[in-house]
Amino acid sequence: MKTMCCFFVLVAISSLCAAESRPNVLIILADDLGWGELGCQGFTREIPTPQIDSLATNGIRCTNGYVSGPYCSPTRAGLMTGRYQQRFGHEFNPGPAESAVENFGLSLSEQTIANRMKSEGYATGWIGKSHLGYQPPYHPLQRGFDYFYGFLGGAHDYLDARSDAHNPILRGLETVNEMGYATEDFGKQAADFIDRSQGHPWLCYLAFNAVHSPLQAPEIYEKRFAGIEDKRRRTFAAMLSAMDDAVGTVLSKVRALNAEENTLIFFISDNGGPTPSTTSSNGPLRGFKAQTWEGGIRVPFIVQWKSKLPAGKIETRPVIQLDVLPTALSAASIELKTEWKLDGVNLLPFLSGDKGEEPHQALYWRFGQQIAIRSGDWKLVKGIGSLGVEGVERRSKVTTENAELYNLKEDIGEKVNLAGKEPEKFKALASDWDQWNATLVEPSWIPNRQKNATKAGKAGKTKKKAVSQ
Repeated sequence: MKTMCCFFVLVAISSLCAAESRPNVLIILADDLGWGELGCQGFTREIPTPQIDSLATNGIRCTNGYVSGPYCSPTRAGLMTGRYQQRFGHEFNPGPAESAVENFGLSLSEQTIANRMKSEGYATGWIGKSHLGYQPPYHPLQRGFDYFYGFLGGAHDYLDARSDAHNPILRGLETVNEMGYATEDFGKQAADFIDRSQGHPWLCYLAFNAVHSPLQAPEIYEKRFAGIEDKRRRTFAAMLSAMDDAVGTVLSKVRALNAEENTLIFFISDNGGPTPSTTSSNGPLRGFKAQTWEGGIRVPFIVQWKSKLPAGKIETRPVIQLDVLPTALSAASIELKTEWKLDGVNLLPFLSGDKGEEPHQALYWRFGQQIAIRSGDWKLVKGIGSLGVEGVERRSKVTTENAELYNLKEDIGEKVNLAGKEPEKFKALASDWDQWNATLVEPSWIPNRQKNATKAGKAGKTKKKAVSQ
């Protein structure tokens, strides 16, 4: 009997030690931050970002980091699931909260990263922007998260919690009537969640609305950039600086708890910068947010895990935000099951140097009439301005006809179309994209054609007409 008791005690201690050794996971998502803005990217030092840059100093900066959609909601759906969002109809944004179709939201048939980690004992918190559904079944608390503080829409006033009755600031299910500057607020909320979660491994998803419009910042941040004459650029700089400070608030909490060595941290943006409207720069890349040119889909992408991954490393192989889920789960020793049909891969053996091959044979995009595929250094693309592309959210029969071909190693700005000179490469990439596209479903909503559809019946009729080919 005594031997049996000792056995159960040893099992309990072993289980506790295993739980304590599992890493925490911190996912920081910037909103509309262009590829060229951070100091660590090396294109400009106009706006110091020392806190975010510290992640690159202590971790790995992926210079060919991508997202699977060129704007907000689709990218977030892919991040949450580790799957191309077009597989479950989440191809577009929904439009404003007051006019979005009722079925808008991350498909209820999909499991989120929080579902997967919570079932393994992780405390799960979501702070900031959602943009993955307005109706109760899509609320973060119904998608595997223990705690939520933020808003459900695509944008929000930074200073007034009550600015939009259709899209309030929420703590859980309760409306928040007063807040500080949103960026500071979200950083403090994330730090508080981490502090409360001691004793468990935790997942913290911090989804800033910075640096998305509206351009708003308190005077204390604006004063840092008094030398910038352009008002929009000055306010943008203030917003980015405030976000960097908020990242510092969270990192300081992690360090104060002696948890940094055992915390896997991701920093990415949800898409490229909408430069004409906010000044967010994509550096030498062509195009902007909502376009399948590099400027819309290539983003800052940093991974830090101080006890497991090298510091100060530059990773040039293409990776994508779909990889976050399988990487985090693998770090937590959670089995990646075949039936989940993940498109992302576990990046740990690639980032550590154990694997020298490409993480992905190819990466793919479909966004209405815009398409892209990247394989190695080659990219086949139809973006805004390409022949046959009529607009950002137009949905008609989509093909590789009139696509353009670029070698990104030699031509990062996508200036020299090689489609005529490399017909075999064009044909191979087009065939690969067609095969991938055949596995997708039609989009579940199209905002431009449904913006006035406020009733489910009317929305359903519009949808059926819009997606017919």
